[in-house]
Amino acid sequence: MSEILDRSERFVQLSHGRTRYFDVGTGAPTILLHGVGFTAGATSWYRNIEQLSAGLRVIAVDFVGWGVGDRLEQGYSFAYLVDFVREFQDALGIDSSNIVGHSMGGWIASLFAYESPQRVDRLALTASGGTATRTLAQMTEFEPPAKEDIYARIAALPGISESEARDWTEYDWTNIQTPGALESYRKILANMNVAETRSRYNTLRRLPRISAPTLVAWGTHDEVNDLSLGQKTAELIPDSRLVTFECGHMVPHEAPSELNEALLDFFLA
Repeated sequence: MSEILDRSERFVQLSHGRTRYFDVGTGAPTILLHGVGFTAGATSWYRNIEQLSAGLRVIAVDFVGWGVGDRLEQGYSFAYLVDFVREFQDALGIDSSNIVGHSMGGWIASLFAYESPQRVDRLALTASGGTATRTLAQMTEFEPPAKEDIYARIAALPGISESEARDWTEYDWTNIQTPGALESYRKILANMNVAETRSRYNTLRRLPRISAPTLVAWGTHDEVNDLSLGQKTAELIPDSRLVTFECGHMVPHEAPSELNEALLDFFLA
């Protein structure tokens, strides 16, 4: 298993129970928020944490409902997920921080920056959701993947070694072996992919009111959130700029070095 992740793994008690996070490096606190995938968690930043920690205090957290922490008995909601970030900051004694969000994590980060501007120093939205109200067909029917399928997906990433792919697979597999993982994920999808929910929490009217300096990072071949959504996001947020990478939706996985460099340049400027 990854040495840097193993030695930096922490747990904190929140209102729903225990939450896992990784805390690496020194400098400006920078919270990483992962996307919606079933195997996702703080370990989704496997290819980013170490490089980013060279200049920042990197804090990658499992959203409530993901990873190896405790699950909710009640239904999930955007309001709960956004407040989870505030509660997490409170528990760590962080008044404000940089926030990086990928996909769903970017959607939550956008809502968070709109609702709690005093808690965000700088914001980075990576292939983030929220600007489109359409539902996603791949979220309608879901069955958990086999371990070999997880490995095949990771091993296909550009520039990843066999040992890294097997290591990361073990983290993903551990995430979905947590008791209640499948039941929680189905609850999450049931809320997140409802047209009314997606419309209610759409970010278009909120983005112009985000006051934090913002980096919008997008893949030019994004098959989930088209590049036009990234362009719209950057257009609507006042103090923002758009950077693009030759990759698809999974920017932190597919173009890790390029994204890491862009984030470090942005946060350390």
